[in-house]
Amino acid sequence: MQQPYDLPLEQLRVYQPPLTKRPDFDDFWSETLQELAAVPLRHERTPFDYPVKGVRVYRMTFDGFNHAPIEAWLAFPEQDKPLPGIVQYHGYNWAADNQLHETVNLALKGYAVLQMLCRGQQSGSVDNVISSNGHVTGWMTKGILNPKEYYYRAVYMDAVRALEVLRDLPEVDGSRIGVIGGSQGGALTLAAAALSDIPKLALADYPYLSHFERAIDIAPAGPYGELNDYFRRHCSFPEVETKARETLTYFDIMNLAPRIRCHTWIGIGLIDTITPPSTVFAVYNHLACSKEIGIYRYFGHEPIPAAIMPKLKLMMDYLQ
Repeated sequence: MQQPYDLPLEQLRVYQPPLTKRPDFDDFWSETLQELAAVPLRHERTPFDYPVKGVRVYRMTFDGFNHAPIEAWLAFPEQDKPLPGIVQYHGYNWAADNQLHETVNLALKGYAVLQMLCRGQQSGSVDNVISSNGHVTGWMTKGILNPKEYYYRAVYMDAVRALEVLRDLPEVDGSRIGVIGGSQGGALTLAAAALSDIPKLALADYPYLSHFERAIDIAPAGPYGELNDYFRRHCSFPEVETKARETLTYFDIMNLAPRIRCHTWIGIGLIDTITPPSTVFAVYNHLACSKEIGIYRYFGHEPIPAAIMPKLKLMMDYLQ
């Protein structure tokens, strides 16, 4: 099975394109975090009757960025001592059954698990940030002409708030919390690790929202195509594309990667057509923390069985 379009592995290992962040990048995120801090830490939970013994499951709501109500699942084993915690983030526009079963399965391994449901993408999480520009189908171009209005500004802050909520729970040992997710969830995993000092471990499968400049040009499938569609619809106005690409630099996981300080594992399949391998290696090669990468030659954007045990082992080493 051949890599259909991207760089060979020996080039991927050293692929480190220049960062594209603007001079005010760090100020932008400092101000955004201050806005989040102004939202009181508030959360509620309601028991949910899940048909498995030994685990407690709850529907949860917390106040996210801009005071938006954000839904989540919470699950943890029935025991008295404080538990290590994990925040999970789901894929783009996809969380079958709101990822409930994945949340419970991880809780049964000995963790307090909070699964954040992204605003607008899942029915109970409200996207209340108004954008002043129209956008194409999906979330990638909502608010894209203004970094303060861009969709993922709020989502990244919701991801940070989810960590603060989990740390606040009496059942959780706040010094032992990790983050995990794949695709969009992998991007949120790394964004949360870059923008919060709570995580002790980050596990990201094929992270999305990475190295936009290359992803726009080469991704043959998936939601990066929304950006191309948006630029196509404004083809007579190149200034729209210029401004949109500038906005994306603030949210590019590659630009956030140097801020991550916890141990980080990234997984990528070499035939991934949705998050091209070069975009993932661009992030990995800019990490300045302790790190490791799982490379899976014959897999694409899909569950990778060989990645399961390495991640479980890292959870044991860093959180248990």
